[in-house]
Amino acid sequence: MTDAQIRRLTGWAGVGMVVFSLAQFPLYLMQDPSLGIYDGAAGSKEALRLRQVIFTRVLLDLLLYVAGMVFAAGLSQLIRTANATYGWAASLVMASIGVWLGVTLVANGLEGGLALDAQAPVPDPSVNRALTMGYLLIYNSSIAFVITALFIGAAGYGAAATGVLPPWTRWLAYGAVLLCMAAVPSMYGGPAEPRGFYNAAGWGPVLIANFPPVIWIVSASVLLLRRPTSVVQAASAGSGYGKGKR
Repeated sequence: MTDAQIRRLTGWAGVGMVVFSLAQFPLYLMQDPSLGIYDGAAGSKEALRLRQVIFTRVLLDLLLYVAGMVFAAGLSQLIRTANATYGWAASLVMASIGVWLGVTLVANGLEGGLALDAQAPVPDPSVNRALTMGYLLIYNSSIAFVITALFIGAAGYGAAATGVLPPWTRWLAYGAVLLCMAAVPSMYGGPAEPRGFYNAAGWGPVLIANFPPVIWIVSASVLLLRRPTSVVQAASAGSGYGKGKR
């Protein structure tokens, strides 16, 4: 594939990531916010009511992961092609997306297990509670946020340093990294009852750490789709990034 084709494919994959990610938020709003995290019996009833919604969220996540792998692979290739000196950054992009998708796949399995157990003739409340506690730190708190920060930071640095993306996108990525890291300590708040804003079960960390990376991915995708390869090559040669001066 040519660089232009890779840029288009990577850009559309980034668009897919954003679409599949944002499509899940309305589905999470369908849950009853009054249910307690520790109430396994009520949680099983809610999982039974929302079982199709839960499976749809898992499916959207799987589609997001496919798009994410294509986006990371394309961006890594573009970084290496622009300047082999930054091959380590490209490798870090691929490694971090692999870990990110790996841990969130575990969370998908746990969440899907909620719906499967809820359909049993006699659901086990302890199963619901255990699976819920198992995926909270991955979905809503520290684990995913740390890996997301690493991915966005490596991608933002490597793409800007080699001229694949404009220099200002580096600072947008760094801002997303800082907000992701700001959400990491939320795990110390525990799954508070009732659910608060800044804890492992609250909406605060989700809003703080999810939307800034989405903004960077949207910006990167639009630029990859609209920015001609000739402009990228000129930017890389003229900025000094492509010559390893920074």
